[in-house]
Amino acid sequence: MAMLDAILSPEWGDRYFSFDSRWSSTEAMASMRDGCGNEYSIVFSPAGVFARGFDHESPMTPYRVTPPAPWPGLFDGVPEALRAHVAEPAFSDSGTPRATVCFWREQADTEWRAGPVEPLPEDVEDGGSAEWLFDVLLDGRPEAYQQFAEEYYELAVDIAAVRHVYALRPLTQHIVSLLNPELDISRLAEDVAQIGYPVQE
Repeated sequence: MAMLDAILSPEWGDRYFSFDSRWSSTEAMASMRDGCGNEYSIVFSPAGVFARGFDHESPMTPYRVTPPAPWPGLFDGVPEALRAHVAEPAFSDSGTPRATVCFWREQADTEWRAGPVEPLPEDVEDGGSAEWLFDVLLDGRPEAYQQFAEEYYELAVDIAAVRHVYALRPLTQHIVSLLNPELDISRLAEDVAQIGYPVQE
């Protein structure tokens, strides 16, 4: 998804999905920013995976109180090996974690885990943000990305090219041109390296 976004939107600041295979010396990070204040980050490390999402309209927002504070139980149970990500400055606002959903999985885990989150009052709806924030990622189909991209970028998106990239086949100028006729593959060198996407030898 990050590679497709890099092709469709050469300017990084306008992209929805990103991936940094070199976020740190031992970690990679997938992220989403929708331009409206909603976002997520998924950190892949030797210890496991830590994910957090932020829906700015969620009743679980840390900004529901003054001073801001995480929703009760949201980070309870995050293992020590992944705990540093809770307070990661890139995911925080003046020390307050920017999150309305959080889940994780250590290397030895057989399933995803989440904290014992305090339920919302019966008369309050959360809008299903824990699901919709991650919907394209969780769907996993090239068709889901195509539908998203055509709505978000307001252009036709070639499904064969999307399937090529989803299969992690090496990027070629032909594939790039199917998605963005005005883009030369040479302009993607830095993005390809950052994402860690395979290139044609």
